[in-house]
Parts: sequence; structure tokens; C-alpha cells
Amino acid sequence: MSVPGEGEPRPRAPASPRPGIRGALATLGEWCARHFLVVMAGWLLVLAGVEGLNRAYSGPFSDDFTLPGVQSVRAIDVLKAHDPAVGGYSAPVVLHDAKRPLTAVAAQVNGAAAALRRLPHVLAVQNPLPPPSAYPAQPPPPGRRNVGPLSGDGRTAYLTVRFDTTPLLLGQDYLHGVDRAVAPLRAAGVRVEYGGPLGELARPLPNDRGSELIGYGAAVVILLAGFGSVTAAVLPMLTALIGVITGLACLGLLAAAFTFSTVSPTLATMIGLGVGIDYALFLITRHRQHVLDGTDPATAAGQAVATSGRAVLVSGCTVIVALAGLWVSGISLIGKLGTAAAITVITAVLTALTLVPALLGLAGRRIDRWHVRTPVAEAAPKGREPGRAGWHRYARRVQRHPWWFLTGGLATAAVLAVPLFSIRLGHIGDGADPTSFTDRRAFDLMSAAFGPGANGPLTLVIDQSTVPPAERPALATRAGHALAHVPGTVTTTSLRPTPDGKVLTATTIPATTPQDAATTRLVNHLRDTVLPRAVAGTTAHGYVTGTTAVQVDFLDMVADRLPLIIGVVVGLAFVIILAVFRGLLVALKAAVLNVVSIAASYGVIVAVFQWGWGSGALGVGGPVPVESFVPMMMFAIVFGLSMDYEIFLLTRVQENWLRTGDNAESVSQALATTARVITCAALIMTSVFAAFVASPVIVVKMLAVGLAVSVLIDATLIRLVLVPATMTLLDRSNWWIPRWLDRVLPRVRS
Repeated sequence: MSVPGEGEPRPRAPASPRPGIRGALATLGEWCARHFLVVMAGWLLVLAGVEGLNRAYSGPFSDDFTLPGVQSVRAIDVLKAHDPAVGGYSAPVVLHDAKRPLTAVAAQVNGAAAALRRLPHVLAVQNPLPPPSAYPAQPPPPGRRNVGPLSGDGRTAYLTVRFDTTPLLLGQDYLHGVDRAVAPLRAAGVRVEYGGPLGELARPLPNDRGSELIGYGAAVVILLAGFGSVTAAVLPMLTALIGVITGLACLGLLAAAFTFSTVSPTLATMIGLGVGIDYALFLITRHRQHVLDGTDPATAAGQAVATSGRAVLVSGCTVIVALAGLWVSGISLIGKLGTAAAITVITAVLTALTLVPALLGLAGRRIDRWHVRTPVAEAAPKGREPGRAGWHRYARRVQRHPWWFLTGGLATAAVLAVPLFSIRLGHIGDGADPTSFTDRRAFDLMSAAFGPGANGPLTLVIDQSTVPPAERPALATRAGHALAHVPGTVTTTSLRPTPDGKVLTATTIPATTPQDAATTRLVNHLRDTVLPRAVAGTTAHGYVTGTTAVQVDFLDMVADRLPLIIGVVVGLAFVIILAVFRGLLVALKAAVLNVVSIAASYGVIVAVFQWGWGSGALGVGGPVPVESFVPMMMFAIVFGLSMDYEIFLLTRVQENWLRTGDNAESVSQALATTARVITCAALIMTSVFAAFVASPVIVVKMLAVGLAVSVLIDATLIRLVLVPATMTLLDRSNWWIPRWLDRVLPRVRS
């Protein structure tokens, strides 16, 4: 297939070895290889410097974030303005005594409440116990209805503590103060568990060392099995480790000035290790081939950086652009997650382009001196017909039957993507956390004593400040009737005015857990129907707030802006590929096939976590919704990582195309040359991601499974089936570009 006329694709003469990016990279790589001691000493100084600064000045990581303009936040602002004691951030401190009613330890409960009130940043503490004169002489009968924050049997209760800022920002020292305040209760035999943001603060600090070691061990085994050389296996691991440590130290310093999510270091480690090993592997593989062909090691390092290093640079820029595209969401939490991952991608590119050639210069011709088997070259040995190589034969088979492979590949991707059509975004509640977390234990106690909805109470706010005082009693009566029997609720307290009488508040307990879809529908029903009817005919405004309501707002924002994120990321990546490879259909094909890969990985996520297929083996208690920001994060990360193998393969295809002008041979030779390294790189990255399934945090498990599956799909189904099939069918049209577009696009000189 070809497109005649304007823009007819023709092979162009290879560029001279020195101009443009390729020449600059060749100079950089050769200089680093010849001055390896200087480069290695420089990296050690950088590593020691940023790590020392990080230990001295690093900031905390927190899941606090803002959603400007949403209803739940406007309600909090209204409460702060009219009654600060009921505004701010609330967290339950759950008490349980299996042997006696809590009234038997009333002195300790009252003392704990008083001690909590004295802590800094505490606005108010609601004591769950009634006044002493109201204590029953006998324990309440079984089945008695719960009274407020005290269970019917009197053995479970919760103190509601309201803070002027989120506890997540207060740090571990503040948590120790909370522990001291409730210590007399624990000494009296009462179980004390923390829920909400206080429970999140009390979670054990994430420790990814085990996952890192598993990923590293798997990578070493794969490299040794794939290439045989011990040195070639160790170098990618060493440079990736240095890049990740440097990136994490930089992230810690940024956290002193900006608030990053608690999963940011884990995400940055996952991405940094994956791309760092891949980038180093691409360079080392090309370098070894040049050395085996007789090239001087320093010159070979320069040539490797000029060719594979260019692919690393383009790939890294694409990944960074994709991650930066998350800022389009307008949600700082998501944008900063992308920034955290981009930091380790930047350090991975820097180590690949400087430290890797320096270590190759140090190794010299001894790179294969230690080996577990005969080291494997990148290309077919001299004197052996390339057509006899296994991957070359496979590529030719694809080219003989491209429609069969294209149809089969797309059908497989479609089957994997089927669950995507039933995706349900939501928030993974505390009930899915491991029982080693205090917020999970608090969740279970609350559910057993007060019902599952008690873990996510909704605060109803009616701002009647613009209503004439004479009309406010009638409004309160009518609103109270409207809220009395709302389907999907267990109970709703009476509306109470703030001290200035300008705002009415009430608390609604849903009948379902915070992560249940029915709770989301209840929030929307209250906002869209119940409260508007309650204030109809007046100038009052009704709001729903609380942690669950904030999560619903977050979900709505993510769902609304996901299409924009997809459009921006795909568009930017398309322009980068087009500018580098100067082929309109090559760039379009890359964008479309990466979207296909992501859709298939989404389907697997839905099947495993939402449908519960095999989730028990991953340590997940049962089916959970897909965390609302995971699809957005996965899209940016997976789209960027998919370009790694795409660019690495296209670079080889383009090199052959410019040299021979034979599209079929260019594709088959590129596939035969890169299949081994792409397969090993994909297995390594999959192992790195899959190792993080051991994390106790469900969101990390979800990201780990999604990223691992997407890399496997991309490196096998996309890169080994769909790409060669489509490039065969497009033939010379792969490299067609209209002349006007060729003139307009920025030219990346090779």
C-alpha cells in the first residue's frame, strides 16, 4: 500500500554521524566512556549530596488534597464561617469493651475526651456517654436501638474529634500525643482504634524494600537467562538503583514544600526501577554488539548512546509528557502523583545517558568475562543467514499472513477489554484494608455496632443566612420533614442551628458502606432532589459534605476530566512520534495501538478487583470498586511506558528503512534484532511491578497488577503481533507525511 503524489515516502540518505541529537549523544557517550572515573565520582557526589539533604530537610507525605469549587468544600467553608467547632476535619476514636458497658469506665472516657480537647489543632470533641444521671441502673436489653455514638449494648462508642486541619499533615509526633490522651482507656482494658484521617495517619509507614528485592532478584535471573553475561546483568540493576535513590531523594526534598500523596514514593520507585533497567538494557545490548563486531569500547559506547540513547531520550520525554498531562485534571493530588513518577524517569534517563556509558568504558572488552553461559549477541552472528534466526522467521510469517495476525490480535485485545464496559469507579474504603491497620479495625467495630453506614456519615448543611429571620423557623420545619424519611438512610438527626442562627446542620447515616454504589446514589439524591425541594421558594442553599461526599465529588471530577486527559496525552505523544520519525501513519498507529493495550489492561483490572476474579490470592478481602484515580494514572503511565518498546522498535525499523528502502525487510530485521531485548525488558518490568502486589495498600496492588499486565500485553500482543502486521499492511505508507506538515513540524535532527 502506498500513497502517491505529494509526500511520497522515499528512503533518505543517513545523516552524517555528528550533526544534531545523534552527534551530540555520540560525543556525550564516548566522553563518558573515556572519562569513566570522573563521571562515576560525579554521580557519587550527586547521590551523597541529595541523600544528605533529603535526610536533613525532607518533608512528610500526606493524602490531603483540595477540590476547589465543589459542593462538599463549599459546605465546609460555610460551617467554618458560622460555627468553627463543627467545621474542619473530623475523625472517630472508636472505643470497645467486650466485657462491660463503657459507662463502667466513664471516668477514663471523660478523661480521654478532656485530654483530646487540650491537644493543639482540636476544635471540639463529642463525648459519647450521656450525663451520669442518665446512666441506666441495669444494662440495656439485647437489641435495643443505638443511641447516638453509643451502641445499644453500651459496649461500643466513638468520640468524634474535630481538627482545624487534616491530621494527615500533623505527623507522627502529633499521633503520639493522641496515644497519650487515650492511654488510660487502654490501661483499663478498653480497645481504642482510630478511624478516618487519624486512622490513615496511624497506618504503618510503607516499606517497599521487600518488593524491591523481589523485583531485583527476578530481574537478575531474567538478564542472566536472556543474555548470559554477569556484568551485562549487573550494570542495569546498579544504574537503575542509583537513579531511583537519587529521584526519591529529590522527591523527599520537594515534599518539604509541596504535599505529595503517601503512595508517591512507591509509585516513583515502581516506575523508576522499571524504566531505569529498560533504558540501561537497551544501551548495553547495542554496545555489546558493537564490541563483538570489533569496535573500540569507548567508541562503541558513543555509538550505542547515539542510536539506542536517542530512543531512550525520546522515550523518556514521551513518558514525562504523558505524566505531566495529568495536571490537566485540575486535581493537585493526581498532578503531583504524575510529577513524583516523572522525577525518577528523569533520573533514569540521566543515568542511562551518562553513568551507563561510563560503566561500559570501565568494563571495556571484559564485559562478557564472567558469564553463566555463552553470552548472546544482539544480532545474528556473522556468516549466518538472518533468515534462519527464529525471530526473523517469525516476522516473515507475520508478513505472509498480516490480516490473520491483525484480526487475531485485535480479537484477543477485545476479549480482554470486555470487563471495561462494566467498570465502576469509586473509593476503596477502610473495610478493604488489612486488619493490621487501625482504621480497618475501627471500621469493623463501627459496622458491627452501628451499621456499615456509620463509617461514612453525611453532614447536611442549609445556609439560610440570606433568609429573613422571621421565615427561618418555617424553613427549618419544612426541611426537617423533607429529611425525615429519605430512602437509603438509617437515621437523620434533627436540624440544629449554628450559634448565629444562620446555618442549619444535621447528620445522616447511610444504610450502606461508604464505597457502596448505593451510597454514591444517596449523596447525589440528597444534593439533586431532597435538599433543593427542602429549600424551594427561599434563597437558602443546601449542601452535603463529609468524607464520603468529598470522595463523590472527587469521583465526579475524575470522570469528567478523564476524556480530556486521554485526549491531551494521546495528542502530545502523537506529535512527539510524528516529529521524531516523520511518518503520519506510524505515529497514528502507535497512538491507536497503545490505546488498545490500555483498554485491555483496564479490563483485567475490572475482572480482578471489581469482579473479584482471583482477588483473594492478592490479599484483597473481596470485590472492590476501581479506585477513581487509578484509570487516569494508569493511562498516563501505561501510555508513556508503552512508547518505550514502540520507540525502541521504530528506531530500528527507521534505521533499516533509511538504509535499504525495503519496508518488509526493515520490519523483519528490526523485530529479529529487538525481540530478545524487548522480551527480557518486558519480563523485568513486569516482575518489578508484580512484586508490589505484596503491598498492604489496595490501591498499590491495583496499580501493580494493572501496570504488570499492560506491559505484558504491550510487549507481546502489541509489539510482536499488531505492530508488525499493521506496518506490513501499510507498507511504504508508514513513512508518508504531507510536505506542508513536514515543514510545520519541529525537526528533530538525527
